[in-house]
Amino acid sequence: MSKPAFPFRQATDILESLRQQQEVAIVDVRDEALFATGHPLFAVNIPLSKLELELLDRIPQLTTAITLYDNGEGLAQTAAERIAALGYSNIALLKEDLAGWQAAGGELFIDVNSPSKAFGELVEHHNHTPSLSADEVHSLINSDANVVVLDARRFDEYQTMSIPGATSVPGGELVLRVRDIAPSPETTVIVNCAGRTRSIIGTQSLVNAGIRNPVFALRNGTIGWTLAGHALEHAQSRRYGEASETAQRQAATNARSIADRAGVERIPLATLKRWQQETRTTYLFDVRDADEYAAGHLPGSRHVPGGQLVQETDHYASVRGARIVLIDDDGVRANMTASWLAQLGWQVSVLEELQASDFSATGAWKAQVPAVAQPEFVSPQQLAEWLEEGQTQVLDFTTHANHLNSHIPGAGWLLRSTLQKEGKAILPTARRYVLTCGSSLLAGYAVDQVAELTGKPVFVLEGGNAAWRAAHLPTEQGDQQLLSPVIDRYRRPYEGTDIAPAVMQAYLDWEYGLVAQLDRDGTHGFRVLPAQEQAATAKLLAP
Repeated sequence: MSKPAFPFRQATDILESLRQQQEVAIVDVRDEALFATGHPLFAVNIPLSKLELELLDRIPQLTTAITLYDNGEGLAQTAAERIAALGYSNIALLKEDLAGWQAAGGELFIDVNSPSKAFGELVEHHNHTPSLSADEVHSLINSDANVVVLDARRFDEYQTMSIPGATSVPGGELVLRVRDIAPSPETTVIVNCAGRTRSIIGTQSLVNAGIRNPVFALRNGTIGWTLAGHALEHAQSRRYGEASETAQRQAATNARSIADRAGVERIPLATLKRWQQETRTTYLFDVRDADEYAAGHLPGSRHVPGGQLVQETDHYASVRGARIVLIDDDGVRANMTASWLAQLGWQVSVLEELQASDFSATGAWKAQVPAVAQPEFVSPQQLAEWLEEGQTQVLDFTTHANHLNSHIPGAGWLLRSTLQKEGKAILPTARRYVLTCGSSLLAGYAVDQVAELTGKPVFVLEGGNAAWRAAHLPTEQGDQQLLSPVIDRYRRPYEGTDIAPAVMQAYLDWEYGLVAQLDRDGTHGFRVLPAQEQAATAKLLAP
């Protein structure tokens, strides 16, 4: 049976669309570790291996122009077929893949979240965001100076490793919380992350908001701290508290002013509803913290903390040129987040005139996923009996990290992308196959492919690995049977505690070169607020 043909889209056409700020969805369908080796600035990574789990929320309009590519692995064609089956109607393949992009003069960026990281470097370049070296901050802390260190990363990242004495205040919360944490204008405020971007954006947020305290980024974050030979803390739990009414009111005034200067729009609920009926993509994000969102939110909104939305915009708003609408209930976090997204080149609005009754939905956000043909499930107990008898092969589609930590004895770990490329050759011979992952959701999408390749009965473990563990059945740890290369996740040079110094330094060197690469690329559309406007704002709004 012949494969359906999809048109090719020239890189020159995409580059021009980006410059014209038209809607563009450039999708790299390789696994993340390969994506991180090089991709266009505004390419988004939606791997073929887990396409169904992410696509509907990241590209919500079925008529969006989607361009798919790989680097010659042959995954884009299969991805196009799966996307078309979901009802998307404007799908093309990038002509000559990455080679075609480079031939047209397009830059390739390494790592992940490259737009936000490049933007952070541009902010520092234009505004000379104040910073201190690791040695300088270490001396301040050890001299018992009047200083607070605020960690702008996610709380789980903070718990992995942190600067001694630091408090977790994710970047979107900084302007709202800082006045209560450091009420005296004499207190020096240090903002850190693991590398550079969130430190720069967090520090500049406080500068933009006109706080009276001396404020500095910890230059190069925990990487710089480690390279300087200083010890980190681990498993800490210091977090921000409730914002006082005075701090909230002052922060709201300042945040509104900065958002206005950045060109942020304000819309009522009626406008949002009208936009949502149009073909242009509109993303709706609630930028408060997870507990606030779960307690009550606007139906249809997605929870993304403001700091992470600025850091990982490509992961959440995967259609460049789309509209973004933000929600909070305090007038601070949505405005501050919007001010950065506007500078990142997005058309962004803050939803206003909301009533308490509008926050009627409760619970955590749930991803949209396409329906899957009902597979034949097997219980953990039945699987245990089959494994005892032999001739049953478990295929585990969870993340490699999860598989390494705990898996069903004898399970083979694999990615659907490898299954696509190498097919039956990678599968152990068996009488039957049982597919699983954390919950068995992703495994369900692989049933037909495994059945077609093997011609054998294929089952799905009911409840996945979580149900197996809940039944107190035996598990293994380690890499006993890897059927795929470990490419599902790019190991960030700033996230672990066992990264080689040379790797950390290479990462910093890459970040320092991003401004020059932006200049060569020419498609970014970033517009950083001039420093003189920020200085004037700080003077005007200082209490």
